[in-house]
Amino acid sequence: MTPDPDEPRPEPPAPNAHARTRASGAFTVVEVTGEIDLATADLVAEHLSAAALGPAPDILVDLRRVTFLDCSCLRVLCRAETRAREQGGRLRLVADAPRVRRLLLGAGLMRRFPPLPGIPGERRG
Repeated sequence: MTPDPDEPRPEPPAPNAHARTRASGAFTVVEVTGEIDLATADLVAEHLSAAALGPAPDILVDLRRVTFLDCSCLRVLCRAETRAREQGGRLRLVADAPRVRRLLLGAGLMRRFPPLPGIPGERRG
């Protein structure tokens, strides 16, 4: 699911208090920070929507700096994953916190979003 290297990536939205987008090799990484709930989920959604544009997006949502997330965040992730899949791409989560695993298990989303421990090809420093 590697996009064409000659195909320009869509311009990401400006960073906000809860999300920023960056490129990492073939991936579009959306880094999410802080508490993600009904009041802040739209700030993450704008980054995920932009990342899902274009052919075959390969999106990694980095949740390692999230201190709280609820079903509002899960709804945003599910919608973005569906959009990415419709474009021939994929969306995966990067998460190492037990609270994220518990939420995914409780919501029945562990098979849809099996969390990766880190960004492939990046060293954690």
